[in-house]
Amino acid sequence: MTKQVLFLLCLVAYGKIFGQDTTVVIGEKRFTLSEVVVRNNFDYKRLLAQIKEDTSFYKAFRNLRVLGFSAYNSIEMLDKKGAVQASLLSKTKQNRVNGCRTMEVLEEKTTGDFYDAKKNYNYTTPELYASLFFTKGTICGEDNIVKGRMRSLSDKKGMDKHKEQLKMLFFNPGKKIPGIPFIGDKLDLYDDRAHRLYDYRLDIVEFKGTLAYVFSITPKENLSFLSDDKVVVDQMVTWFDMKTLEVLARNYSLSYKAGVYDFDVNMEVEMTRVDDLLVPKVLRYKGNWGVIFKKRERAVFTATLFDFRK
Repeated sequence: MTKQVLFLLCLVAYGKIFGQDTTVVIGEKRFTLSEVVVRNNFDYKRLLAQIKEDTSFYKAFRNLRVLGFSAYNSIEMLDKKGAVQASLLSKTKQNRVNGCRTMEVLEEKTTGDFYDAKKNYNYTTPELYASLFFTKGTICGEDNIVKGRMRSLSDKKGMDKHKEQLKMLFFNPGKKIPGIPFIGDKLDLYDDRAHRLYDYRLDIVEFKGTLAYVFSITPKENLSFLSDDKVVVDQMVTWFDMKTLEVLARNYSLSYKAGVYDFDVNMEVEMTRVDDLLVPKVLRYKGNWGVIFKKRERAVFTATLFDFRK
């Protein structure tokens, strides 16, 4: 352990006991810095700008398109009392050969009405999960480039449009998403409106044996009823590698009631490295959502990825 790291660890411990937070204003937007960030004279303006424009989270998932890997998939659909009414447990293997990827189902067990008679999903949540982690047939010619890549809804309708909105929400939490009634603009965590609703804090912590920046966004306390109705993100916490500023992990919680629909969703994502590539290793989801004229869905799922192969 270097002297610099040891010194930072001491400051982190000191800050937890005696530290005083400092508020700074950047472009009329307020941020809170911990004692350890202030004492080390980190270029917090650059850090916060890079955090806002982060693409490493999205990049980690695109890296899955150029790798082989295995995965354990666990999906449980729950009734209103929390009992499992349908489920899937499976082990899958993605192969990538000559620029093309395919997927094998090595093991699978289902319960309840997870599938219909034609083996289509009886629920929307597994269908959305499949669009993220399962591959049908052979897909060729993909890359992991994210620069200049913009997700679009212009050519999508129905379920394909909903899947794309989910991916926007999943890969770019805190950014505006078009086409979602009542809340599209409320998902933007970086505009002037959001800074009147949320607190933003930058700290340094020990994360799984290494030092990391942690950036948290949480609603301000004692919001008025009218302001509270504008809050969709209950919490978003992201841990960043101090050297590369790549995302190490992210937890976020979203909830909203709009009359015609409501949702309460929690997600946790942990990353790992495969040589020079950042990839997700565990994703956990717990959600309860309902849309008018559709059956409410309560679900818990976990994706565990391993045995990555170039």
